[in-house]
Amino acid sequence: MLLRDATRTLMKAVRLIRDQGLKHRMEEPERFITRINTLCIQMTHAGLRVDSRRQRQKTFRQMDRLMGLVRNHARRYRQLLEEQWEQTGWTHPQTQQVLRRMDQVLDQLPQARKQARQRMLADQPVANEEKVLSLYEPDVHVLVRNKAGAKVEFGNTLFLAENSQGLILDWDLFQERAPSDCDLLPRSVGRMEQAYGPQLKAAAADRGFDSYSNRLGLANEGIYNGVCPRSPAQLQERVHSWKFKRLQRRRAQTEGRIAIVKNVFLGGRMRGKGFSHRQLTVTWTVLTHNLWVLARLQGAAMAAPQKQAA
Repeated sequence: MLLRDATRTLMKAVRLIRDQGLKHRMEEPERFITRINTLCIQMTHAGLRVDSRRQRQKTFRQMDRLMGLVRNHARRYRQLLEEQWEQTGWTHPQTQQVLRRMDQVLDQLPQARKQARQRMLADQPVANEEKVLSLYEPDVHVLVRNKAGAKVEFGNTLFLAENSQGLILDWDLFQERAPSDCDLLPRSVGRMEQAYGPQLKAAAADRGFDSYSNRLGLANEGIYNGVCPRSPAQLQERVHSWKFKRLQRRRAQTEGRIAIVKNVFLGGRMRGKGFSHRQLTVTWTVLTHNLWVLARLQGAAMAAPQKQAA
């Protein structure tokens, strides 16, 4: 996928340069995009064959050779544009924008090809800290989910905390790797107490947020501990509490809240480029979501007397 993305970006930039009248002998840029797309399809189908490993390696070698041609053409056109940009109809800032777009890919291409060779040809894993996950977003990380259909995902971790009415009270989008869940709970409680005052009565979460320090901290703050314990024995003791069971049932609805925020308000995925833009997108999304929830609550409150009278 990295080689495909690099080919598309570089060849589209070459097309822009050629449209400005600067040309060097080469095939049409669209042909390279067609070739890399064809090889990606072959790579997908190779996994269904008996000799899948050999076929995948054969296809990858073709992709790697094609990538070398794309890189050489892109370098020549980049130099051509840098030296003769005044002959185009572009301004200097517009020229620099195209050059930066090409440099962003060309600078990362050697590492992307190296890790692909290491994984595909040598069959060796690549350390996460050495991986190039995206040519355009350096702040995304490997997120091990271990769920059906999403064992591993790539992106930034988003933390949400809501109240019983569905209002999002606290959120955090992590640029670096997110800390463990048990470390997130005291940070969230501290932020909410700072924002809303010491008014928290109870806190509920799944067992990933449970720890001895968290149990002690909630007790010291006078907050009812509705966090699911890690210990099965402790869980058996706590299920006899009606308050604990009600909080745990309510906690399960947070999964639905996450789906609403992600699929309805964010449209499935964030399109903002750069972490600062994604963070701003989440901020506006939380505000919009809370206004929507408040409007629904107000509408339900106004309709309640009419229903009672009817």
